[in-house]
Amino acid sequence: MTDIFAELTWRGLIHQTTDNDKLPGWLREASRTLYAGFDPTADSLHVGHLVALMILRRFQRAGHRPIAVVGGATGMIGDPSGKSEERKLLSLDELRSNVANMEAQMRSFLDFDAGAQSALLVNNYDWMSRFSYLDFLRDVGKNFPVNVMLAKDSVKSRLERSDAGLSFTEFSYMLLQAYDFVYLNEHYGCELQVGGSDQWGNITAGIDLGRRMRGVQLYGMTCPLLTKSDGTKMGKTESGALWLSPERTSPFAFYQYWVNVEDADAGKCLRFFTDLPRDEIEALDAAREQDPGRRESQRRLAEEITRLVHGPGGLAKAQRATEILFGAEIDQLSDEELGEIFADVPSREMPRVMLDDPGLNVIDAFVAAGLAKTKSDARRTIEQGGAYVNNRRVEKIDVQLSASHLASQSVMVLRSGKRKYGLLRFAGRGD
Repeated sequence: MTDIFAELTWRGLIHQTTDNDKLPGWLREASRTLYAGFDPTADSLHVGHLVALMILRRFQRAGHRPIAVVGGATGMIGDPSGKSEERKLLSLDELRSNVANMEAQMRSFLDFDAGAQSALLVNNYDWMSRFSYLDFLRDVGKNFPVNVMLAKDSVKSRLERSDAGLSFTEFSYMLLQAYDFVYLNEHYGCELQVGGSDQWGNITAGIDLGRRMRGVQLYGMTCPLLTKSDGTKMGKTESGALWLSPERTSPFAFYQYWVNVEDADAGKCLRFFTDLPRDEIEALDAAREQDPGRRESQRRLAEEITRLVHGPGGLAKAQRATEILFGAEIDQLSDEELGEIFADVPSREMPRVMLDDPGLNVIDAFVAAGLAKTKSDARRTIEQGGAYVNNRRVEKIDVQLSASHLASQSVMVLRSGKRKYGLLRFAGRGD
C-alpha cells in the first residue's frame, strides 16, 4: 500500500492533523475509509473544491476508500466558517439540482467501480431528513456541549463582530456536520475526515461527537486553503470563480488561467492538482528557476489539469483556441468560441448585406474594425504584409470580403501585425 501520508506531505497538502504521531502509521496499517464534504451552493464545483477532491482521489489510488458527501442538508443552512455574513438560504429544488450537477462532475475524478476501494457518493439530506426536530435534539444535541461550539474560531469570530451576528440556524451547522461523521462511521466504517483548514473546527467537533455518542476513535486532517503566494485567493477571475463546469468556465478560459499562473505559484499547483510524480515536478521546478521565460511549468500544469477536468477533447479544444490566439488560421468555429478566444478584442457590428456581391473591400474592413485610422493606413499595412483575415495574410488591396470569409456564423477576425485584433460581426437575415 502506498504511503499516502508521505505523498501528501511532499505535495504540501497537509496543514493540520489529529493524532500526529499515530496517524501516519495508522494509514499504512490497512485500507481506511475517509470522507470530504462539498457544499452545494452552486450548480457546479469550482477550483476551491478541487483540492479536497484531489485528496480523495490520491487516497483511493493509495488503496483507501473515499466518500464524497454532498451537503444537501447542511447546504440548506450554510457553513459560517470563514464567512462574515449569513448565506442566502436555497430552496430544496435548487439544492437538488445543484447536487445532481456536482455528482456528475465528481464521477470524473473518483472510481466508483474499484471493488473494496470503490468511491461512494452520498447526500447528507438522505439521513438528516429522517429526523424530527425533537428527535435530533434528544438523540444528537444532548451529546454536544455548547461550550465546545463557542470555543471554535469560526463561531467566535462571528460572535465578536458588532455588525454581524450568528443566527441559530448557522449556529446549528456545526452540529449537523458533526453528526455526518458519526453517521458515516456507523454505516460505512468511515474513520477519517479531510477538508480545508477553515474546516478544522467542524472536523474536530465531529471527532468529539463520535467519542461521546459511540465511544469511537475518529481522525481529522486539513489541507491548506488555495491561495496565491501573495496571500490572495486563487481561482478567481475577472468574471468570478474558476468553475469546473464548461458552461460556466470554458475549457479555453480554464486552460488560459493555468498558463498564466505566476512562477511563484506554479510549483504548488503542480503538486496540488496533477498526478505528475515527484521527480518530474522537481525537474520542472529546476527548469523554471533556470529559464522562467519558457513557462514550461505553466504549460504542463495547464495541460494536466485541463485534461483532468475537461477530458482529452476539452484539452484539445483549449489548445486549438490558444494556437488561434497566437496566429493559427481560423476556420469552422462558432460565434461563441470566437467570443471566448477574443473576449477582450474590440468589435463592430455591420449589416450582413455588405457581404453580398461585390462584397466588402478589405481596406474598408480594416478601417471599420479600428485597425487603421485611414484607408491609406490600411493600404500601407496590406502592402507591407501585415494584414490578416482569420489569421491568413491578405496579399492584395483589391480583395473583396464575402460570406465565405467568415470565421464562424457571423464573425470575421481581422489582425494587424502580430497581435492587434479586431472583430467584425455581421448581423441580419435572422442572425
